[in-house]
Amino acid sequence: MELKMEIGAVHEVNVIVTDDMSAAKMRSGSLPVLATPFMIALMEQASAELCEKFLPEGISTVGTLVNVQHLAATSVGAPVKVKATLTAFDGRKACFDVVAEDNSGVVGKGTHERFTIKIDSFMKKAAERAN
Repeated sequence: MELKMEIGAVHEVNVIVTDDMSAAKMRSGSLPVLATPFMIALMEQASAELCEKFLPEGISTVGTLVNVQHLAATSVGAPVKVKATLTAFDGRKACFDVVAEDNSGVVGKGTHERFTIKIDSFMKKAAERAN
């Protein structure tokens, strides 16, 4: 089965930063600001949700590479918009530009890669690794 995705497609995730998303709560720092790991999770979420628009049942994607700069702090209570743009797809690997912004501008940016997988066989292999 040949999979296709639309290069240039964009998907956005919008959130309000909560205490649970903070560096202090996630233990990636001590301050009440958006944690880098949570920002990255939002970038992966936006990318994964973009892929879901194009994939048939039984196929999903998994994140394999993140290369991101966290450029500015965003306080708890502030809105954050995370945008993923599909820049390349070769039938297996999807590449994205990802950007996070708050009301003052860009707070994080970088690239992300995901690979398509067959859910059943992927989960079987994961279960085998657990044994």
